[in-house]
Amino acid sequence: MNNIKLDMEKAFSFVSRDEVFAWKETMEKNNVALHEKTGKGNDFLGWVNLPNAITEEHLSDVEETAALLRSKKLDIFVVIGIGGSYLGAKAVVDALSDSFAHLKGSDAPHILFAGQNIGEDYLHELRELLKGKEYAMAVISKSGTTTEPALAFRLLRQDIEDKYGVEEARQRIVAITDESKGALRTLADAEGYKTYVIPDDVGGRYSVLTPVGLVPIAIAGFDVRALVQGARDMEKASDVNVPFEDNLAAQYAAVRNSLYKSGKKIEILVNFTPKLHYFSEWWKQLYGESEGKEGKGIYPASVDFTSDLHSMGQYIQEGERILFETVISIAKPDYEVRIPEDKDNLDKLNYLAGKRVDEVNKMAELGTALAHMDGGVPNIRVEVPKLDEYNIGQLIYFFEIACGMSGYALEVNPFDQPGVEAYKKNMFALLEKPGFEEETKQIKSRL
Repeated sequence: MNNIKLDMEKAFSFVSRDEVFAWKETMEKNNVALHEKTGKGNDFLGWVNLPNAITEEHLSDVEETAALLRSKKLDIFVVIGIGGSYLGAKAVVDALSDSFAHLKGSDAPHILFAGQNIGEDYLHELRELLKGKEYAMAVISKSGTTTEPALAFRLLRQDIEDKYGVEEARQRIVAITDESKGALRTLADAEGYKTYVIPDDVGGRYSVLTPVGLVPIAIAGFDVRALVQGARDMEKASDVNVPFEDNLAAQYAAVRNSLYKSGKKIEILVNFTPKLHYFSEWWKQLYGESEGKEGKGIYPASVDFTSDLHSMGQYIQEGERILFETVISIAKPDYEVRIPEDKDNLDKLNYLAGKRVDEVNKMAELGTALAHMDGGVPNIRVEVPKLDEYNIGQLIYFFEIACGMSGYALEVNPFDQPGVEAYKKNMFALLEKPGFEEETKQIKSRL
């Protein structure tokens, strides 16, 4: 088993090893609370043992659905969902895809998303695109009434029925929803859509290893078995029987909390591989929605290096000293590109001739870490052997279990999101949704 590695050495100039390892008892206790479901939010801990609970039958079912839909020679598969019903699948598909897959021919359909925003132009342009394409879609919602995906599904369902007819449309729609209740479950049962269940005890931001993520990832042509196996191995490596000294997720939770206590309020997730951009977006939701409550929490931000060194690099180097960074470093790229010799050497790059591009990138990574340390920014490094399904599965579970332990260290419930409801109530009142008459009256008095 080729596991990810955690390097905290460049954080120990800011918090001592003893300070980090002083969290040992707390993190081991928090890990037990997660596994035994005795802590806050324990009705949403189905993800903790999820990887090893996924059955052969379930994986085969997902693969069969993907094969059936791909047999329709799809150009596009649309995933309708928001938050955790969108970001997990997007993160994995983008990380594993060819950077220019949208411009190349492929046996697998391109995965596009809807319901993750309320952009009228976005929806218009998507619908116009789909008119000339072969497509199918998944709609993901526990309730079926979340505004953004419900709105997108109403439009796209009408379009797919108009294009293919009601009966064929039914064969091209997958509903991923509650097991027994809610508007989407009612509709899916009435229409006979292929359905998958979102477990009641798994919240959206922890749902990428449920059908929410597995179905789109399989349809995109990636190996969901390897993804799940990576998560299974990391579940084992993070188990309560693994001591703190060997439990990398517990150590990561400890070092970030040590830095937070020392005054570092913002964690920047850094990648030197552009395919990880949306992995960072998934990570931001995971940590922001889990920890940001009761006036507490490390603010999760992200940057894509070296690109953002030419934009955000100045602030990171010399701005307010409230930052630390966690770097995801990919040890081995998929391809080898060597820099050629140039006889004129006008660009002065002949000193790099013969070197791999990745060697330049790795030196940029090391040089940046040292510069930022000199500028007062602690550095944590997570090394991933290579960017494939197995290692992405490891990384997902690593960050999930660390988030649970870290949230408990902050003494918050890492598995609710009461603050998310505030904008919805205001939006419903402004739109004069039935049942919000009093709220409508109150909010209009403020305008």
